[in-house]
Amino acid sequence: MTKTLHIVSFNIPYPADYGGVIDVFYKIKALKESGAEIILHCFEYGRKSSDKLNELCKEVHYYKRPKNFHYAFKNIPFIVATRNSSRLKENLLKDNFPILFEGLHSTLLLPELNSNNRRLVVRTHNIEHEYYEGLACAETKYFKKIFFNSESKKLKKYESVLVNASHIAAISPADQQYFNSKYGHSTLIPAFHPYKTVDIKEGHGEYVLFHGDLSVSDNVKSVLFLINDVFASLNIPFVIAGKNPDKKILEAAKLLQNLKIIANPDDEEMNNLLSNAQINILTTYQNSGIKLKLLAALYRGRHCLVNKNMIENTGLENLCVVSITGLEFQNQVKELFNISFDMGEISRRKLILEDVFSTKKNAIKLLEIIF
Repeated sequence: MTKTLHIVSFNIPYPADYGGVIDVFYKIKALKESGAEIILHCFEYGRKSSDKLNELCKEVHYYKRPKNFHYAFKNIPFIVATRNSSRLKENLLKDNFPILFEGLHSTLLLPELNSNNRRLVVRTHNIEHEYYEGLACAETKYFKKIFFNSESKKLKKYESVLVNASHIAAISPADQQYFNSKYGHSTLIPAFHPYKTVDIKEGHGEYVLFHGDLSVSDNVKSVLFLINDVFASLNIPFVIAGKNPDKKILEAAKLLQNLKIIANPDDEEMNNLLSNAQINILTTYQNSGIKLKLLAALYRGRHCLVNKNMIENTGLENLCVVSITGLEFQNQVKELFNISFDMGEISRRKLILEDVFSTKKNAIKLLEIIF
């Protein structure tokens, strides 16, 4: 018997080119491969409809997401208030199939739908109020900082909507413990991603790599720390790759001769950069959820050097080297740059990643929760 479910996505999940939609897209793919039929509902803003989603889903529906600033003055969070649609409600009420809500963002209809005895599962991508508090701390623009602080307070209050969920599918061990302690019925379902197997080159790489969306304030702050506090004192090649580099990064980069910025690499180029690096260096000022770029570095890259926020309570602590201060990062970069990456390290990665982070296993686990 075919298992049919609705998925309500906060954005169009293809192309899968940033953290949140990577999890959604590869989840859809894994659920389809596990025999599920998916009716996908996407809020649309700045991304186009996709034939690729039609290949994977039984139906795909799109809903315009208004982003008028007056939504920022409502009592409910902006990220929730702007994902509202009467047509979505009509479509969800046409049957009684289970619904998977992607992120707290998409849960506005959750209380209403709770009245008709159907399975309602929420996939949490972060503890959202903590995530927005982190965005506020990293933000330097005054009005954005105010907005993120306001959104954090609203999200903390709004989060109690999760009492209406049949189950919560949390993305990291720390998030699972948090949601389970507050609402019960929470299960860890690790991040979905494009990697089937660990594929790492032995030996030495040519440079140190940082990758991520270079327009996001948290990444901008991280990159500036690495440029000013780590690589300004090193004569080791450093590559920064990612989407839409912020002008602060471009200005700071002019000061270092050993630094190269690669803007907007495609998937093939990004995979080559990961594979040929000697060290993948990742820092963040956010410690909620799990960073998909960390999984990319671990599945494809050699040494992984991170700060505590990047790795804490992810279940991946034993696969990375952790530093805190700029001086600690400098010392670890100098040491790791001369250490060959061998089959023993690759085998250790495979043991953990291909078990805990298997998209096939986690799709089956998620279907058991949904049905």
